[in-house]
Amino acid sequence: MTADAFQLYGTHVVETPPIRLTAGKLAADFADGNLRTIRYRGIEVLRAISYLVRDRDWGTYSPVIADLRIEQGDDRFDIAYRARCEGPDGTKLVIDVRIRGYPNRLDFEAEGVSETGFETNRCGFCILHPIVDVAGSSARVEHVDGRIVETRFPDVIEPWQPFKEMRAISHVVMPDVTAECRMEGDTFEMEDQRNWSDASYKTYVRPLALPWPYKIPVNQPVRQKTSLTIRDISRSAAFSAATSSGVIRLELGTRAGTMPDIGVVVTPEEADATLSACSLLSEIAPRELLFHFDPNAGHGAEALQKFAAITAAHRGRTTLEIALACKSSPSSEAAEIARQMQRADFRPDAILISPSVDRQSTPPGSKWPDCPPLEEIYAAARAAFPGIRIGGGMLSYFTELNRKRVPAGEIDFVSHCTNPIVHAADDLSVMQTLEALPFITRSVRAIYGDKPYRIGPSTIPMRQNPYGSRTMDNPSGGRIPMANRDPRHNGCFAEAFALGYAIRVLDAGLECLTLSALTGPFGLIAGPDEPTERGGRRPLFNTVRTLSALAGASWQECVSSSPSQVLSFVARDAGGARIYVVNLTGEERSVNGDAFAKEVRLAPFATAILPLAD
Repeated sequence: MTADAFQLYGTHVVETPPIRLTAGKLAADFADGNLRTIRYRGIEVLRAISYLVRDRDWGTYSPVIADLRIEQGDDRFDIAYRARCEGPDGTKLVIDVRIRGYPNRLDFEAEGVSETGFETNRCGFCILHPIVDVAGSSARVEHVDGRIVETRFPDVIEPWQPFKEMRAISHVVMPDVTAECRMEGDTFEMEDQRNWSDASYKTYVRPLALPWPYKIPVNQPVRQKTSLTIRDISRSAAFSAATSSGVIRLELGTRAGTMPDIGVVVTPEEADATLSACSLLSEIAPRELLFHFDPNAGHGAEALQKFAAITAAHRGRTTLEIALACKSSPSSEAAEIARQMQRADFRPDAILISPSVDRQSTPPGSKWPDCPPLEEIYAAARAAFPGIRIGGGMLSYFTELNRKRVPAGEIDFVSHCTNPIVHAADDLSVMQTLEALPFITRSVRAIYGDKPYRIGPSTIPMRQNPYGSRTMDNPSGGRIPMANRDPRHNGCFAEAFALGYAIRVLDAGLECLTLSALTGPFGLIAGPDEPTERGGRRPLFNTVRTLSALAGASWQECVSSSPSQVLSFVARDAGGARIYVVNLTGEERSVNGDAFAKEVRLAPFATAILPLAD
């Protein structure tokens, strides 16, 4: 509710802090009717247990909570409330919830009833397991038919569900401590949410092979229950919960590499504004401009002429990103685009091409849409654009690339995007997606080896929704999933997120990383309908300009004792060696280490460039 909040988050609305619940060694945070960061002896056991209702576009309802009652004792807690969801057609769903916590057990029960019938894509529990120290570890899965299978959480990201027809799953939390999560009331399955850059494995209700959307019948109760049971056979009775108030240590590591080029995306809709702001573009000096071109959206010769004008004022390289319509033959469509480019005198350095239909996700159990073979797409591109590098991959997200793997031998580089608000849009979830990025890049390298690799545009707002018919409008500037505008893009939050993103993908050896546009809802400067001054520089401007200047420099890792809070790296160029640090939290943090001459205090979501200690 202060100016400081607006500077940090791009909105005066601050999230309500969660309520901390404890029952002996078990602790959890209660927020918006759900449980987050469930810990035992200070170690995260589950990232969340949530009861979620999705609409037909996979948007998440924000239910109205009433009759909330919370009781907290020394070794137990008890919560009850009633939640109401209202559909766009006036239909209603009412859910009665009861949550009980004990020193070694947690029960979350829910019963949903609709007096009108209620359409949904999913209604029920989602259970999130963390990925750090869990990926690749052992798991014990009990299926609905009673079979028990000893297995492992996926290490390289699984494109499809690793576990189906689940009744329970157990994993080791720490030596002598295991956790079992048991789900009742329906058949559950797990998906590897790292596909979407979520930092979790998600166990959810109602298998995707069943039809959706579906209707909850009138006055037919939907009852479900999730139970977490801790088995602790350790002899130690004492424990101390991990705290986040101490000084964070940063120590130089051994990994090293070369900083990637930084790109900026330009759409036809923002071409005029970009051309008007070319002086700022020159100040940022990105090595790459990524021009987006979609014939299905009406993009044609006029857009290419504007791209040519921007290219003339740009000193770096250019790539044309083509969403090929594939309404006729790929060769004829590519040849027509090439003719338009020639008339516009526009010749980019590279073409990134993908069938337009591949921007839509094909979930498990769904029929793949008609699409020409990718080999035909790439052959058409090489014939239409001779002498130009041809890239492939997905104009959407890693999920789609992992499920439909492009033929690496037919392309000169591979590319995809990510988006942090596919499933959740609260501040913690968005920042936690940074944890998933190394898993994504390592999975791409497992598939495509040393193929030149690009990522982006990857921004907090969503530019296209592969999982529904549209992105979500956000006129009130809230924190909502799948939104085409996000208030945090205007604040220091986005500046910190972008630098954290760049640090998390350093090890991937990227050719190019694109984190923004220059103008518009994904831009570095504010537009006419923004809450900040028109043409004013968003904080994100600083990060993109800094990273652009580091392109080609050498980097060295800097290991953080708390990477969920502070990330860092060292860069060396002709100007010397400096340490780049970012605070990923909304609270002040202190850091020190051998690389620092003295302890440094970082403001919320602050970035800092510091000299290395002698």
